Amino acid sequence: MLTHEMALITRDDLLLPGGRLELRVAGPCALSLIAEVLKGHYALAFAMQKANAIPPCYPIATQCEIIDFNQLEDDALGLVLEGKQRVKILSAAQRRDGNWIARTMASNNWQQEPIRGEFELISAALKQFYQVNPALFDLYSDLHLDDATWVSQRWLEVLPLYNRDKQVLVNQPDCHKTMNFVLELIKSHARSSRAEE
Repeated sequence: MLTHEMALITRDDLLLPGGRLELRVAGPCALSLIAEVLKGHYALAFAMQKANAIPPCYPIATQCEIIDFNQLEDDALGLVLEGKQRVKILSAAQRRDGNWIARTMASNNWQQEPIRGEFELISAALKQFYQVNPALFDLYSDLHLDDATWVSQRWLEVLPLYNRDKQVLVNQPDCHKTMNFVLELIKSHARSSRAEE
């Protein structure tokens, strides 16, 4: 069982492999952790926050890379993270400076698979969602709208669900449950829109 120590960032957001997220990092402790990551002392794990828990997050996290950063007007650092590999957090310790270091083990990423049949609807809806949310759209140089896994993971990142509900879907062995869930949401939204007309 190969384990790795990783710097741990927790937020209320979800980041999965292939996804990108813009993040604001402020304060000397958080900035020093990012400096350690950039110097190669630690890999970076991003996890969804869990209240009143130690470590303060759900056990499934995503190893990610910092693909862009810039200084913000208030001296905070703006980062763009890209999710690479699912990891399971086995344990974590909080350092004196308040930062968390996690012991992790790689988990299986969902396998790519083609999007077919009625599920093409969720791909078209995601494309539309990005068109009306240009800040998100601008994070990606390439949209993989023909890959069911990529599409379903992007939906999981943006849907307004409780963290615990997202975790149920994240913990599945593949994207199928998420695909069915998103398709049902889109269909029920379409039905209610028609009923209002």
